[in-house]
Parts: sequence; C-alpha cells; structure tokens
Amino acid sequence: AGPLRGGKYSAFDGGTRVPFIVRWPGRVKPGQSDALLSQVDLMASFAALTGQKLASGDAPDSFNILSALLGKSPAGREHLVEHARVLSLIKGNFKYIEPGKGPKINKNVNIELGNDPKPQLYNLKNDLDEKHNIASEHPEVVKELAGLLKKIKADGRSRPER
Repeated sequence: AGPLRGGKYSAFDGGTRVPFIVRWPGRVKPGQSDALLSQVDLMASFAALTGQKLASGDAPDSFNILSALLGKSPAGREHLVEHARVLSLIKGNFKYIEPGKGPKINKNVNIELGNDPKPQLYNLKNDLDEKHNIASEHPEVVKELAGLLKKIKADGRSRPER
C-alpha cells in the first residue's frame, strides 16, 4: 500500500495517522498493537502511571490508556474525534466523516480535504486509504456514529466527567 489519503488539514487520516512507539525495557515487552490512541491520552495515562489525580476540568478529552501503552491490553480508547474543517469519528474499525461544505481538494498542495455534502463511512480494517465510502451500505453505523458525534459535540467533551 502507498501513502494514506489526505494530509494536514484533511479529514482523511493521511496527515494524522502516525506510528507511536513505547519503549520501557523490563516493563514493556516488544510487540505491536492496534490500540486506538491520541496524544491527548498521554495526560490521563501518565497521571495514572504516577498516581496523580486530574481535576475534573483538566484534559477533558484524555482517556487513561495505560494498559495499552504497557502492552497489558489490546484495547485503547473506545473512540476518537478528529477535526479538520469537519469532524470525524473513529470507533472500532469504522470512521465516520460528517457532511461538510467546501472544496474537496486544497489546490495549493493537491491534498484531498475530505469535504463532501454527504456522510462518509470507511472500514479502516479493509480500507485504510479511505477510498470506498460505504455509508449507503451501512446506514445503521452512520446513524450510530453520527449520533455519538452529536452527543460529544453537545457535551463538549469525549468522555464522561471524572
């Protein structure tokens, strides 16, 4: 497979999906994980590692994924909201991109932005390049993820209060 579709300022993962390496000899065994995480999760995870408690307003979108970082669990965060002109939501193998106005391509750098007036849904397990919009084939998943994204926007945070 070639480079991922998209780039910086794109709803596609080409500019945001990067490898993350954890190295802690004697504590973390070498291996590979598909755990979903974001750099914002480091705050809650390191707080847990060091026995600190975050105040309720601190790092409102940070999930404690310490078990995944230490290689003790294959599970990371349940979902991840991404923002690039429009919002998108990754949950499980699916990525939902909400409908958005604007150009489809940034002509200055020739990068697809992911803007589309219709909802987009991709199965990242089978289509990491986000080339096959399967929203019309899975309206129930679109409805579920659109509803979760709407709830997150209304709450102003990705996770419940501590």
